[in-house]
Order: sequence, then C-alpha cells, then structure tokens
Amino acid sequence: MNRKIIDIDQKKCTGCGQCIPDCPEGALQLIDGKARLVSDLFCDGLGACMGTCPEGAITVIEREAGEYDEKAVMANVVPQGPAVIKAHLEHLVGHGEKKLYDLAIEYLREHQIPVPSHRAPGSPPDAGVCGHPSFAGCPGSAARTIPRRPREGYRHAPGETGSELRQWPVQLKLLNPEAHYFDNADLLIAADCVPFAYAGFHQDFLKDRIVIIFCPKLDTDIEGYIMKLKEIFSLHQIRSVTILHMEVPCCSGVAYIVDQALKGSGKTIPVREYTVMIDGGVVES
Repeated sequence: MNRKIIDIDQKKCTGCGQCIPDCPEGALQLIDGKARLVSDLFCDGLGACMGTCPEGAITVIEREAGEYDEKAVMANVVPQGPAVIKAHLEHLVGHGEKKLYDLAIEYLREHQIPVPSHRAPGSPPDAGVCGHPSFAGCPGSAARTIPRRPREGYRHAPGETGSELRQWPVQLKLLNPEAHYFDNADLLIAADCVPFAYAGFHQDFLKDRIVIIFCPKLDTDIEGYIMKLKEIFSLHQIRSVTILHMEVPCCSGVAYIVDQALKGSGKTIPVREYTVMIDGGVVES
C-alpha cells in the first residue's frame, strides 16, 4: 500500500541520535553511525522525529510500505516503561488518531498493563509554559488558541496589517477533531495556495474564523480528510463554513471534500464558496 512514512537522508544524517528518543514506536535505530528506519510496520508517518533533527535530514514522503501495526508498536513501547507509554498515547491523541489510540489502549488491557495517567481524547490540555498547553506528543500538532490582542513591544511596519490566525495547527492532516476551538466556530476551509495568491487573505477571510487548509491535488488521503471533517462537523456546533479555493480545476476538490463530509455528518451548516484567481482576484461561486 502507498502511505506516508519517514525518510532519512543518509548524506545529511550525522548520527547524533537526537531523533531516537522522539520515536517511542521503536522505528528508528542508530546503525553504522546513521539513523535508520528499521521497520515500516513501526512508523506511523506522523513525523514526531522531524523536529529534533538539527540537520533537517528527516522528511515525510509517500511510498509503498507495509501497513502501520499499532499492536506491534505497543509490544515495542511497553518494555520502555510508563513514561514512554504515556508519550506514545499522547502522541496519538495530539494527531487525532483515535482508532490507533483505541488499539493501543486495547493492547494494554489485553495484557493487563496499567494505563498511565495521560491526556485522553476529549480532555482539555493542561496549562503549560507561557500559557501554551503542556504536551508530551508532537509539539507541532498541539492544539492551541492564539489570542488576538496587542503585544507589548511588538509593532507592525507602517501600513502592515497583523496576523488574524486564531489557532494552531492549521493543516487538516495535523488537526485534532476534538480541539476546543472548533466549538461555535466559523470555519474557513482553504486550499494551500490561496494565501499566496490573494493579498487580503487575513483581513477579508481569516479574521474571526478558524482555518483548515489542505491541497486536494497533492494530498493523497482524500477519504481520510472527508472522515476527519465529518468528525469535526459531528462533534461541534459549527456556525458557518467558508470555502476558498483557486481557479484551477483540480482545486475544486476542496468543495467536493467539504460537501461529502457535510453529507456524512448529517448536519446543515451555511456554506459560502469563493474562487481565487491566479492574478489575485476573488469571486463568489
């Protein structure tokens, strides 16, 4: 099967080993002075190891690979102790991988292994440093709200408008469907290219909305995207949806994915659709 999996550039890898602790699944080992992916079955393709590589040697690619096996991973994780079990569970929660999380919990119960205290799906994040949630999984996927208020000592250049981003992360692949910022939200669902083509993206569309972005052409897990959006629509009271895509034909897939997710959720939510032209104009569809 084709799926996302990490790839290590052996020319860039210095063998520092900093990525190893960030892979509790046990997919990485140092062999002959280089970090190696030792088993496709143990790599979930979520990329928790990428952020700690000082050389930028680790990327996520898509290739033919054996299906990720959560229970085989748990057999690797458990001997490493409760702290590693906790980190792995919160890693799955942070990426919204509820099915894998349920399999991990099932494995622990089947083998009568105590489930360590951890942030379970649906539980609010703990307060952490500087108001950011503490998070034992992938920091890039930790759900957080971004308050929009003036910051002391922070100024924009003359004529510059500020960012209207209100949450993190923004990529659909990384979003947790249970994130609290979806409650009573106005959603902006946009194609990846839109902010580069439309200069007024922040002020005209992003302001006061929660944003979700993806590429209907280059991203391959379209069914997974439909299911994740369906879950977001089902779990939360969404006030409205604004769709923003480019004029090129392949980009109309954004509207298709939203439509299928809405039908699957059984919800009736007001939807407005806009098309951004390559020259920077925008028209309502």
